[in-house]
This record gives sequence, C-alpha cells and structure tokens, in this order.
Amino acid sequence: MASKIIFIASIALLAYTYVGYSALVFLLSRFFARPVVKADITPNVSVIIAAYNEERDIARKIENTLALDYPKEKLEIIVASDCSTDGTDAIVRGFADRGVILHRRPERIGKSVAQNQAMRFSKGSVLVFSDATTMYERDTLRKIVRSFADPEVGCVAGRLVYVSGADAAVGKGCRSYWGYEVFLKECESRLGSLIGVSGCLYAVRRSSYARIALDMSSDFVIATEIHLLGMRTVYDPEAISTENTNKRGKDEFRMRVRVIEQTMSALGRYREVLNPLRHGIYAVQMVSHKVMRYSAPLFMCALFVSNLVLINESEFYLLTFLAQSLFYLAAFAGWMCSRAGLKIGMLALPYYFALANFASVVAFAKFMRGEAHVTWEPLRETSPTQGG
Repeated sequence: MASKIIFIASIALLAYTYVGYSALVFLLSRFFARPVVKADITPNVSVIIAAYNEERDIARKIENTLALDYPKEKLEIIVASDCSTDGTDAIVRGFADRGVILHRRPERIGKSVAQNQAMRFSKGSVLVFSDATTMYERDTLRKIVRSFADPEVGCVAGRLVYVSGADAAVGKGCRSYWGYEVFLKECESRLGSLIGVSGCLYAVRRSSYARIALDMSSDFVIATEIHLLGMRTVYDPEAISTENTNKRGKDEFRMRVRVIEQTMSALGRYREVLNPLRHGIYAVQMVSHKVMRYSAPLFMCALFVSNLVLINESEFYLLTFLAQSLFYLAAFAGWMCSRAGLKIGMLALPYYFALANFASVVAFAKFMRGEAHVTWEPLRETSPTQGG
C-alpha cells in the first residue's frame, strides 16, 4: 500500500512540476493579467558588461553595443573586468576614445561584486546588465526601456535566443528546455512578476537596484529584491539578445550546477518569499518553478523505486516501469552518442532532461556541504590562435 501511495504521489508531483504549473500559470495569466504601461522613452542608460578573460569576444561585444540604435549622448558603456588575466583589459582600453569605460577590479572576487562596483561609477538612471558573449538586436535598448514608463516596474528582462553553429546534442536539448522556460516567463510576467531573469539581458531602475551579495546569483536575486520593494519584474519578448549554446555536455553540466547551487543558496537566504500567506502568487511561483523543479530528481527516484516494487502487481506497473527504463536508456544513449560526436536527433531531449536533473542532485550535494561559487569561469572553447 505504501508503495502505491508513493508511486501515485510521485507521478502527481512530477506532473504538476512540468505540466500542471505551466497550465495553472497560463490560465491565471489569462484571467488575472496585469498589463504593463509602455512608452517610447529614452532615459539615460548605462550598459554594464561583466567580463573575465574574454579577449576572444569582448571587442565584438563592444562593437555590437556601440552600434545599438540609442541616442549616443544617453548611452554609457562600462566593462566590469573581474581582474582579467588575459588581453581583455587592453582591448577595452582601445575603445576609450569611443567612450567605453573600463572598470577593473584589482582582485578577483566575483561577478556580482564587479557589477555592483561598476554600478557605483555609472551615471544612467537605467542599468542594463550584459555578458561579454551576448549580442543585442539593434533596437534592443529602445525596446527594453519602454516598460519603465510604468511606475510599478522595477526590472525588465529581455528575450534570450539560444543559437548553435553546430548540430550538438546539448544545444538541441538546451533550446527545447529554454523554449519551455520562455513560455513560463511570458505567463508569469502577465500574471504579475517574474521570479528570475536571464543574466545576459536585464534592465533595472537605478533607484530600485539593490546590491547583491557576492555569493548570490544576481539574475535570480534581483527579481526577489524588486518584489520586496513592492515592484514588478516583467518580460519584454521584443528586446532580443542572442547567445551561443554550449557545445559540450560537460560545460553545460558545470554551468547548470553552478547556477542551481547559487539559486539554492538564494532560496535559503530569501526563504520568506516562499510563504504564500505573505507573498501570494509570487510564493506559489517560487515554490512551483524553483523548489519543485529542483526536487524533481527526488520524485523521479521515488517513482522508479516504487514502480520496481510494484512491477509484479499488474501489467500496468510493468508497462510504466518499462516506459521509465526506456526513457533513461534513451538519455544514456544520447550521452554516449554525444561523447562520440554522433548526431542523436530525438535523443537530445531525454539526454538534456537527465543532464539538468542530475545537475540538480550535484548542486544540492554541494549546497549541503556549504560550497559556494563566488567567482565564475567562462566556459569557452579554445580558439585556434590560442592553442590547446
């Protein structure tokens, strides 16, 4: 009897995590939508680009930012170098005559601190945070600042489009996963507020910006800080940026472990927002979108083990166990093909799903051991000119 209860509960929790919540937030956003007031405004904007050893991409990023369709007299570009040890700083200094400012930290202490200190020296009433490998559409700044015409909006997240030059399994899986995340962002924004933003494109009112602790993931924490100020974080799909996906599974895995671990730390620090009696729908979103998502490996293990115990009970349990086994075999086959450099087609989704959930397990173990990722390592493939 206990095995059946665990089996049913595990299915119900997984169904809610991946299907039920998305259906719930979609329906609520349709019936209780909160429109955002937008206007073609052009406030003073400071674009802060976080960089650590980005000599391969930083010049292209700066040229992309300089070419944006935004009044030059209202645009400030700052590169926050977190004590880069390659040629990043020298390249940035080469743009000084075009108004680009280098803010270099004398010691490496992390992305959030680098951004915070650069913010102190910035002048814009709106701060736009970006990564060195993220490219913006020409009208991205004009689009992302429109929502600040609404006094309730404290932060605006832009749309990140993942691209991949190679037919990599991890790239396919990442794009599928991100498509699901974008759907949730659109619904959560219409309903009230996002619970997180993409770190490569988000804008914040200077008056609403809170300094983020150095061990926190700024793209997750900023939405909670804005919520605690009584304001909204909204999504503008017309403010577009592009980013290459990781081509190697191990790089994607390391990135996801780091992000999930930092998010778990943030959830511990901001656990007050998990209380729906005090924070309403925002708490429901946080529990559903983050807590339950990171708990999915536990539900999956419980489902598999309880199903194994029940396998001789009926044909139904035999079929569900076979279905689970085939799914995990598909994920394993996808991993093997990816390592061998083979195209895996439909295996990409189970492979990435398993990778993301295993990353949650590893991140939780690191979190429980008290490990923290304060600094960050860009996951870049070595360029041909740098050697291997």
